[in-house]
Amino acid sequence: MHDMPAHVKIVATFAFVLVVVLTPRTAFLAFAWYAALLAVVAVRARVRPATIARRAVVEVPFVVFAALLPFVALGERVEVAGLSLSRDGLLAGWNIVVKGTLGVVASILLAATTDSRALLVGVQRLRCPPQLVEIMAFMLRYAGVVTDDMRRMRIARESRGFTAGHLGHVRVVAQSAGALFIRSFERGERVYVAMVSRGYTGRLPLVDDGAVPAGAWLSAAMLPGLALVGGVLAWWLAS
Repeated sequence: MHDMPAHVKIVATFAFVLVVVLTPRTAFLAFAWYAALLAVVAVRARVRPATIARRAVVEVPFVVFAALLPFVALGERVEVAGLSLSRDGLLAGWNIVVKGTLGVVASILLAATTDSRALLVGVQRLRCPPQLVEIMAFMLRYAGVVTDDMRRMRIARESRGFTAGHLGHVRVVAQSAGALFIRSFERGERVYVAMVSRGYTGRLPLVDDGAVPAGAWLSAAMLPGLALVGGVLAWWLAS
């Protein structure tokens, strides 16, 4: 899985997520099947559960939103643990959580088995607009640089006895954020001038024309293919 071409894995992940999204929210067995498939992929790819759990924190705001739906949605009410909840809200919240979680985990597995440069090559081979590829390339390259700048600014503030602890410190933090923005903008200008002076013409040489192994597409199609078969079967049994 780690050696499979990036664009093949991207297509397989997109197809799997599409199957998940199109699955009716009441096909509970189908979602259990999808989760089992992702678990098999994680084991085969040797991605630890702790890694998945740590990276899945990005989903927390959506889970909180979904948890509020049973309380605020209208329609038929049901009693759950002494609480009056909306039936439609429960189904809507379940729909958001289960589909979002499966999509996030699939994306985490893709990122965990593919390095950033290979992902860029993959999206370029899939004919993604060059400007978008370049934006992603610069973002990946300079995210660490900006993070290091933030860390150095925080250390500088703390070495002068400043520690943000209440709303009165918002002004100082906002000034630091503004200074970081100006510094990043000026660095971007310098980098652009340096690239142009070295022959940059508006397109980064990222394309890798290496041949795709014969069985790569077949292996990648197993995940969305099995998901589709299991989803249709589960929906048929539920109906």
